[in-house]
Amino acid sequence: MESAIISEKEDVIQNCLNYTLTSWSKQRGAKPVVVDKAEGVYLYDKDGKRYIDFSSQLICVNIGHGHPKVAEAVAEQMKDLSYVYPGMFTKVRGEVGKKLAEITPGSLNRTFFTLGGAEAVENAIKLARIYTGRHKIVALYQSYHGATYASASLGGDPRKFPVDSQQAPNFVHVENPYFYRCPWNSETPEECAENAAAALERVVQYEGPNSIAAIMLEGESGSSGCIKYPPGYWKKVKAIADKYGILTICDEVMSGFGRTGKWFGIDHHEVVPDIMCMAKGITSAYLPLGGIIVKEEIATTFDDKPLMLGLTYSAHPVSLAAANAVIDIYKDENLIENADIMGKYMDLRMVEMREEHPSIGDWRNTGLLGCLELVKNRKTKEPIARWNAPPDEMAVMNKVMAKIAELGMYTFGRWNLLFIAPPLCVTKEQIDEGLEIISEALKIADEEVQ
Repeated sequence: MESAIISEKEDVIQNCLNYTLTSWSKQRGAKPVVVDKAEGVYLYDKDGKRYIDFSSQLICVNIGHGHPKVAEAVAEQMKDLSYVYPGMFTKVRGEVGKKLAEITPGSLNRTFFTLGGAEAVENAIKLARIYTGRHKIVALYQSYHGATYASASLGGDPRKFPVDSQQAPNFVHVENPYFYRCPWNSETPEECAENAAAALERVVQYEGPNSIAAIMLEGESGSSGCIKYPPGYWKKVKAIADKYGILTICDEVMSGFGRTGKWFGIDHHEVVPDIMCMAKGITSAYLPLGGIIVKEEIATTFDDKPLMLGLTYSAHPVSLAAANAVIDIYKDENLIENADIMGKYMDLRMVEMREEHPSIGDWRNTGLLGCLELVKNRKTKEPIARWNAPPDEMAVMNKVMAKIAELGMYTFGRWNLLFIAPPLCVTKEQIDEGLEIISEALKIADEEVQ
């Protein structure tokens, strides 16, 4: 029996290596986890080993793995209707659209559905340009908005560098309000917010306000390092945008749907954007789905003229059936409240861990969207591995991540950043279990501390 399992596992690996390509990775020499099943906050590989999922995969499986109500909803939808073209209406399309209008802030009211986050960002860019008649979009350097040409050019993630010579034009970047490493050496978070907003407005003036269609920020920073916005920053950005007639686009692909302890990251900042991008948590990543929801005053401009956005799979009924079930699960199982409670518990535990591990330079977290920044020296803040570190500078972090996997955890790591963002159904006991693994792995990083 054991040899049969080994054979099946090897077949899976060879088929995947021989006939598929893996994103963000060299193709030869991969040593992947071959996942067999998943439930709640746990994954199980072909050998029966259990891994606690401490980053909800790519910070997207918000309700946890294997929820039966989603499978049931999808199966029921498939029985009746698997696909119609986007010009036809379905019951589930209207139901999900109405639910989104109810949980999003202000007059965000009408949704154009996409198949994921990058497509949501692409269409938000298009809509902003169509609506304003302007062409430039402003974003933060340390941000991630997707991997298509426009979304990658808009973001500041260095994974775009291999295609940088062909990047999409008319994207402008500004410095982040990154208090831990403040570009302006601000003494308080509030001062950092002031300096960052002033820098943003200068760039807007340099670029010509009448050429700028929109400013795009994440609701809360995600894969760039959970760089928390200092108090008042989002409001200052909104005020600058309004001053010059510029739209605000909020990217909630990662921070949306309860991840931060509120429905959306922007809800922490009491700002209503003009356009909001969604994906990931909308279906808990069970099926591909995304969307942009827009203010009613933007939507009504297309009442009597064509909306020149289109996708073959827009408003796909099967994906929408998953979203319909997932939104109800957030409500019925109090997952957003749990994210807030568990996030505060995580913050308390991190106070203890920081005392134990000198390699922890900073802990940034909102709800269950958290990140450890590891350093060699707390005073100088020299990172264990710098931003966009080449492979020869990743030896220590590679050992940390390998130890984490060995001890039975999957989580997301980049450079000197270690992400902690478990599913919203996580318990205190499971947080303790996960932090015990991370604590053991951090002993490797502690050895590098000067």
